[in-house]
Amino acid sequence: MKIDYKSAGVNVDAGNQAAAEYAKLTAATSNANVLSDLGGFAAAYRMPAVANAVLLAATDGVGTKLLLAKELGKHDTIGIDLVAMVANDLLADGAQPLFFLDYLACDQLDVAQAQAVVGGIAAGCKQAGMALIGGETAEMPDMYPQGHYDLAGFAVGVANADKTLPRGVAAGDMLIGLPSSGPHSNGFSLLRKLLAATTLGDQPLSDGRDVRAAMLTPTRIYVAELAPLISAGLIHGAAHITGGGFTDNVPRMLPTKLTANIQAGSWQWPELFRRVQQAGELSTADMRRTFNLGVGMVLAVAPANVAAVRQAIPDAIEIGTVTARPAGGPAVIWEEE
Repeated sequence: MKIDYKSAGVNVDAGNQAAAEYAKLTAATSNANVLSDLGGFAAAYRMPAVANAVLLAATDGVGTKLLLAKELGKHDTIGIDLVAMVANDLLADGAQPLFFLDYLACDQLDVAQAQAVVGGIAAGCKQAGMALIGGETAEMPDMYPQGHYDLAGFAVGVANADKTLPRGVAAGDMLIGLPSSGPHSNGFSLLRKLLAATTLGDQPLSDGRDVRAAMLTPTRIYVAELAPLISAGLIHGAAHITGGGFTDNVPRMLPTKLTANIQAGSWQWPELFRRVQQAGELSTADMRRTFNLGVGMVLAVAPANVAAVRQAIPDAIEIGTVTARPAGGPAVIWEEE
């Protein structure tokens, strides 16, 4: 009995077809620093002219939000999530994102689906000002359940070594929140459990959106708004509110002797998060450690620079202040109403 690669579950021709389609998508993200065409064994990128340059790298995925995308049969925005998770991480450390590579692994390659996914990645790269310079599509029968795929993304950014973040966070700084577009790409194991076990998804949101579709809203990418402010030295610190919520991420931008005092009533949780809390009978502490609650990035800004930041990002909101941390005190204090 003849058994070749295709009968074993790997279609090389489909892979080549997908790669040809990717090339059309990545062309829109290219810039003068890209020195290689998609399809080589490695990708080349010219180092930008940045004084005292330091490279920063980040990698991430989108977790089980992929399963919701599969459930809804919508694959054209999940790539935006992938780029956002990595680009926003680079931004939080003060880097201008430069280029991106993706990894798509599946049981059996669906060319149209893969094209939709990579199309989303290209769209995210355009939002983040990054070039999509390469990637890998792996067809691995028996590794994944039928119809399933996984995604990972890798990016490099650049910063002046003297301007990386956090830098200069001090007592008296204001905490500025940048609104999120939804749950972004965190907490989906819990969200999917609630959708399956409760009535969370039965009724649309008050704006008419289906709950599942609202959850799939792609992650907001903050690069275009925030990078110029970082370059101008207007930001002391930035925390990307991802897994671990406020509890675990805000302290990452704070010196150990400082505390973030967050005013709990400074913004209203979007309806989706209130519905989630009710459906799961979740404590406020659990919500704060799991979700972004409508704020996807928290900035530490000197009071003198707050007006400039709010002018540049009109939907930014003041959510608290940085204060001295009492001995043995917590890194985050919520000032309840």
